[in-house]
Amino acid sequence: MHLNDILRQAFEHDASDIHLVADHPPMMRVHTVMQPMECPALTGDGLRRALEQMVSPAQLATFDDQSDLDFSYEVAELQRYRVNAHMQKGKVAMALRGIKTSVPPLAELNLPEVISRLTYLPRGLVLVTGDTGSGKSTTLAAMIQAMNERYRKHIMTLEDPVEYVFESDKSLIEQRELGSDMPSFSSGLKHALRQDPDIILVGEMRDLETTALAISAAETGHLVLSTLHTVDASQTVERIIDMYPAGQQNQIRSMLANTLEAVVSQTLFSRIDRPGMVPAIEIMLCTPAVRNIIREARTFEIPNVIETNRQLGMISLDNAIAELFFNGMISREDAIAQSAHPEKIERMIAA
Repeated sequence: MHLNDILRQAFEHDASDIHLVADHPPMMRVHTVMQPMECPALTGDGLRRALEQMVSPAQLATFDDQSDLDFSYEVAELQRYRVNAHMQKGKVAMALRGIKTSVPPLAELNLPEVISRLTYLPRGLVLVTGDTGSGKSTTLAAMIQAMNERYRKHIMTLEDPVEYVFESDKSLIEQRELGSDMPSFSSGLKHALRQDPDIILVGEMRDLETTALAISAAETGHLVLSTLHTVDASQTVERIIDMYPAGQQNQIRSMLANTLEAVVSQTLFSRIDRPGMVPAIEIMLCTPAVRNIIREARTFEIPNVIETNRQLGMISLDNAIAELFFNGMISREDAIAQSAHPEKIERMIAA
C-alpha cells in the first residue's frame, strides 16, 4: 500500500499520529488511543523506499549517518506532517504527526480568553508548555496568526520542522527550519536579532544558549514566544533557572523576573460529549507578586498565587480540569489520572 493511502485513511479517522514499523500493520492514534489500521504489514524495504521519496538526498545522507531524522512532509489534498524517521531492529520506522493546513482561530481552540490578551503584548517572554502532543504548536500558531492579522510587524519563526505554514497578512512572516535554513535554534536566534524582527517564535528552548538568547531578545524589546516540556508554571521557572551554572542563577532570576510575561501549561483530554480533544490550561501571569517570587527564589509559592488570582485570568491545572469535568467534557477517570494532585481533584469533583 502506498504511503499516501495510509495517510489518507488516518486523515479520514481524524488520527493525530501514524506509526509505521516494519513487519507490523500501520498504527494510528485517534483521540489519544492507539489502534491498528486496515492495511497489510509493512516491510523494511518498503519503508526505506518511502523515506527516499519523502526527503532530499542531503536529508537521506543525514539519516544514514545518524539513524534519526526530523523533517516535514506534505500531501497536497490532506495536510502537512511532522515526521521522525528512525531505525528499529535494523529497519526504517517512522512516526508522523498530522498538522492541519490552515491555522485555527484562537476562538475555536477552547482556550481561556486571557490567551487572546497575550497577543497584544508589545514585548516580553511568553512560554507555552506541556507534554509532547499537548497542543502547544497549535496554540502558538493561532497566537501568531492573530497578530499577523492585526499588526504591521515582522514576525520570524524558528522551527524543527516548520509545522503550520503562514501566509503574510498585515505582517511579514519568515519561517526558518532547523537543518535546512539554520544549523541550530541558538544560531537562528542569534542571527534573527540582526534581522529587524518584532515578534520571534522559538520552537523550543532546548539548551542554555538558546534560552539565554531568548531572554535577552525579550529584554531588548522583542516579543518572544517559545515552548518547554514542563507541566506547570513553577516547574517551568525552575527548569529555566536550573539550566544555568549556580553562580549565574541569581542574575538569571532577576532577568527572568523582568522579562517573563506568562506561562501557559497545557494538557489534552479526550472529550466524552462529542468526538475530539479539549485542553486543560494552567495560566500564570507575571504580576508584581510573581516577579518578586521569581527574583527571590520562592517558586514554591507560585501555585498559591495562581489560586488566589482567578480574577486576573490565572487558573491552576487542577481547577481547569475540574471545570472541564463539571461542564461534561471529560470523564472522572481522566480528570483524576491527569491532574497534578489526584487526591485533591478527587475531592473537588466528588459527587
